[in-house]
Amino acid sequence: MPNADHRVDAHADRRIAIPVGERQYHISLGPGELAEYILLPGDPDRTSKIAERFDSIELERRHREFASVTGTYRGQRMSVVSTGIGTDNVEIVVAEILAITEHPTFIRIGSCGALQPDVAAGDLVITSGAVRLEATTSYFVHDGYPAIADYEAVAALVEAAARLGHRAHVGVTATAPGFYGAQGRPIPQLPIRYPDLAEEMARQRVLNFEMEASALLVLAGLAGCRAGVVCAVYAQRTTGDFPSGDVRDRAEAACLETGLESLRILAAMEAQKREAGTDRWRPSLWNGS
Repeated sequence: MPNADHRVDAHADRRIAIPVGERQYHISLGPGELAEYILLPGDPDRTSKIAERFDSIELERRHREFASVTGTYRGQRMSVVSTGIGTDNVEIVVAEILAITEHPTFIRIGSCGALQPDVAAGDLVITSGAVRLEATTSYFVHDGYPAIADYEAVAALVEAAARLGHRAHVGVTATAPGFYGAQGRPIPQLPIRYPDLAEEMARQRVLNFEMEASALLVLAGLAGCRAGVVCAVYAQRTTGDFPSGDVRDRAEAACLETGLESLRILAAMEAQKREAGTDRWRPSLWNGS
């Protein structure tokens, strides 16, 4: 396990869930079956939509809500692993991917609700950092620890959206532990503690609500891996607009395309760093590849 905590003897510590053989318990994947560049959609059905864009496919697998595909996209080996909904699922997926890869790069592609009036339904939101409203990451880090996107991933997502002509916003996301009460949505049959939560987040210039980003950013950062997040806006919380049909389909397609292109850009950045003999990418290394 290249990313494991080597202070722990896995074979002696019964707290660790050891899979039988090398295949991981939840995602049902083993070493070599994933690329080092990985898209993480929430919805398992998005995995097949992404796979349709691949030039070739070497592996397809589904176990529970975790649907996986590995193949090649425009010459770059990539994988897709769906996480399902919520930060608890992200924790499972990231932990098991880290156990069978060397140094993965993650891009989450998802959906969200916009909290600012200038972010329209159908736009994309690229996360620079996330408010940790969930509790999953508190089992790993102090409550004041920030969930920050890797700067290379943010730059690659911004570049990808621009290349593809997709309208995108960059800023802070709020990661909620649920969809209804946890995002301040009223529930007629149930009381909620924070009915003004969306308005409070909006006053703090948070761009959007979603349910996975902070876990990915914290866990990837702790593992020393690059991670970024881009979400399609499916709901405009300030107006109540919740489009469907063509608007939603186009937004989803824009998000998938931006995620794929961002991984190609990140692979190019990695090549530029190797050529320059540095471990940090900077704009002056860009050669248009």
